Formats: sequence, structure tokens, C-alpha cells
Amino acid sequence: MDNKQCILAIDQGTTSSRAMVFNQKAEVVTSAQEEFSQYFPSEGWVEHDAEEIFTSVLNVTRRALAQAESEEGYQVAGIGITNQRETTVVWERATGLPIYNAIVWQDRRTADQCDALKEEGLEASIRSRTGLLLDPYFSATKIAWILDNVGGARAKAEAGELAFGTIDSFLIWRLTGGEVHATDATNASRTNLYNIHTGQWDPELLKIFRIPASLLPKVLDCSADFGLVAPSLFGRTIPITGVAGDQQAATIGQCCFEPGAIKSTYGTGCFVLMNSGSEALVSKNRLLTTVAYQLDGEVTYAIEGSIFVAGAAVQWLRDGLGVISSAAETEAMASGLQSNSGVYLVPAFTGLGAPYWRPDVRGAIFGLTRDTGPAELVRAALESVCYLTHDLFTAMAEDGIKPKLLKVDGGMVANDWLVQFLANTLDMQVYRSSIAETTALGAAYLAGRYLGVYGDFSSFSQLSQGGDQFQPDIDPDQREALLKGWSDAVFRTL
Repeated sequence: MDNKQCILAIDQGTTSSRAMVFNQKAEVVTSAQEEFSQYFPSEGWVEHDAEEIFTSVLNVTRRALAQAESEEGYQVAGIGITNQRETTVVWERATGLPIYNAIVWQDRRTADQCDALKEEGLEASIRSRTGLLLDPYFSATKIAWILDNVGGARAKAEAGELAFGTIDSFLIWRLTGGEVHATDATNASRTNLYNIHTGQWDPELLKIFRIPASLLPKVLDCSADFGLVAPSLFGRTIPITGVAGDQQAATIGQCCFEPGAIKSTYGTGCFVLMNSGSEALVSKNRLLTTVAYQLDGEVTYAIEGSIFVAGAAVQWLRDGLGVISSAAETEAMASGLQSNSGVYLVPAFTGLGAPYWRPDVRGAIFGLTRDTGPAELVRAALESVCYLTHDLFTAMAEDGIKPKLLKVDGGMVANDWLVQFLANTLDMQVYRSSIAETTALGAAYLAGRYLGVYGDFSSFSQLSQGGDQFQPDIDPDQREALLKGWSDAVFRTL
């Protein structure tokens, strides 16, 4: 094989789009990133302009391609896509144009619809088929909202004129010039329409959520033929051969291939996934059962805990309050304090995710005094992410899951103070990969696996580069006092 062959990963996230090129040693050759607009048209609503997302993807891909091929002499053999999950786009098949903004995974507008379905006693049946709960987080009620609130949409959908996709599907459609309408099993498993046991869109679920089957994409393995990029976009055709939702891609990038391996990604939100192998474990503590990955027709499952606000809290401090100008400032501000001074932030800006699942709750700050300043707010925001992770691990422990090591990745974990506080809060060893963007690496692996650029799990694991270990170094009584303060804050918020 030509040792200058490489893979380009498109990592389409909640606040930015990134393109990263990886060589055959899984090393980063080049990357490009571009932020895009966030829209909050009503309380609890979050939207993106899908056209702006597609433009940002084209921009970063062209930059990364040019740098890798023209400047570094590499040849991109294929493209992998990873994406913000659950975010919902409905578009016209004839034009490829969205009929409404993308409704983002954080959006809470369908909470009443979810409550109504719960009152009908449908949650148990939905959960048994999908592994998910009834929550506005997932795609099904978002699709129904678009069909019910955009003029003529439901009639067009019934006539087969519209298509639905999570962001991966929308990108595949547009990149292939409308030739391919497909998704992978991980993204399908986040819609509340996909039966994770049969591996099919479920007719009963389509009936419950009132979704015409004609809207839905074909579901493929994570490593598969997703079509060819139209030559007009990048000057030639390039195959798309790997797709996974961002948290599943990070699970792959962290080489969590053995049952019991667990990772946590700290991006806009925080998501803990534990590989459960061929068994679809059912949590008694409202954690989710989901598809970790599907390869060669074989499904590997995971248990997941979802925290809606992690890096988004830091973004709020920067863009909403203006107390910092960049996320990089937060480490020195937090570490410069002797304690948290009793200040707790419960970042329920769009409700609380696992294990609470309360879309109606909103954020709160407790313990404010005249001495409270920007540093205390910053530290409270960083601490909240660690406390919420602890809540997930407590739920997992009650399900009999007690890991000894946590692998972490995502933009937030560049902050040493945060990762050390996480180790202290969990009372557990935390391992940080040397590649923070393991999400993109996972997408690259899936694409490269199909093309023969990367080998099996064991050979890919050997490529996985070193990282940093963080050991707990906190007095147990101090840890308990901090957690008690957090529990009080959550109780008062709820």
C-alpha cells in the first residue's frame, strides 16, 4: 500500500465543523475548524442552519484536503463522517434544501409531546425496542414537530417528497449530490424509531410518532460504502466509507473494544459510554442502551449516560456573561482558588439529562456572596461537569457497573485542573489520550478499515498513542463535603 495514503475525517459538532486528516499511523497530518451560528428562537429551543453547517463542512474539508495533498504530499483515500447525534433535518428530495432549520439535540420544544406519550403508557414499549427513554433529546418528536408545524410538510412527506436525516445523512446526501440517502446503525439508534434488537426501522414506533417510512434513510454498518463525493465539490470523487455518531466514534477512537471499557467525552455536552459487547444491558437507573458500533453485520452495544451541558457552560461564560474571552483562561482561574467558596452551578440550561431526565428544569447558581467573582463562576462551571459525571457513575454502580479506569477526550480535557478534579470527584484513575479529538480518529478508523488503510482492532489499538494518567489526590472527607454541596444544589434545583 502507498504509505502516503491517508483518511480525512469530517467531525461535524454542535458548535463547529472540523476536518482532520490522519496518516496510516493514526497521526494527525492536518486539521481545519470553523464555528457556525447557534439560534435560540424561544425558551428551550436550539436550532442550526443546516445550509450553514454544510458550507462550513465544505470549507474545512477543502482546507484540510489542500494542506494534506498539496503541501504535505499525502493522498486522501477516503472520508469518514462523525456528527452531533439526534439533531434533526428534513429536506426536499428534489432540491436537497431543508424545509426548516435543524432542530438540535439540546432542543426541548417537544417536552409536552413526550409527556403525553408517557401518559399513554408508551415509554416502556419504546424503551424495550430502542433502549432509549421518551425525551425531547431524541429525533422522533423533532421530526413530528417539523411535519406538523411547517406548512404542507406532512402532505409532502406522505407523498414521498421529503427526506429525514441526522446530520450524517444530510451531509451524505449533499456530498453525493443526492445519490445516497443513508445512515449508520449508531445514528439510527438515537432516533427513537430504530429497533436495536432487530436492526430495522420499527413499524410500531413509526405509528406511535406518526412518521412516514418514506422519510427514512437506509441503515448500514459503520464501516461501509456510503457513496462517492460528487467531483464538483473537491475536484475528484472520494469514497465515504465510515460513519458513526460522535460519542460512538470517540468510543472507537479510544479503543474501547472490550466489554467493560469505558470512555467519557467532554465537548458541548458530556457522554459516558461503556462497551457491553453483544449484550444489550438494561439499566435500572435510567441510563440508555445504545449501539456502540456495527461492523460486518455484528452489533456491539453500550450503556450510555448523557449530560447535556459541559463545554456549553464554558461557552456561556464566554459568550453569555463575558467573564472570560477564551476557554483556555479557565484552568488558571480555577486553580488560582483555594476552594470553590461554596459556589455551585447546576448547568440545566436545557434541562438535566441522565440520570435525572428532567427537560423542564432550568439552570441555577447557589452560594453567591459579595466576594463571588469571575473565578468562582468559572470553577463552579468546571466542577459541575465532574459532579454530573459522578452522578452517572453512581447510577452505573447501582446497575452493578464499577469501572476502575476512565478514558477521557474532547476539547475540555486539555484543562489539567479539570481532569485532576474529575479523578478526585470519581475517586478513580483517569487516562487522557494524547489525541484530544478521538472522535475524528474513530471516524477515520471506520473509513480506513473499509479501505484497508487500517487493520483490525488489535492493530489499530497498537497505533493508539500514549497519554496522561491522573490519580485521585484529595482527602476523602473533603471529597464527601464537595459532593454533599452538589447534592444539595441539585435537590434545590429539582
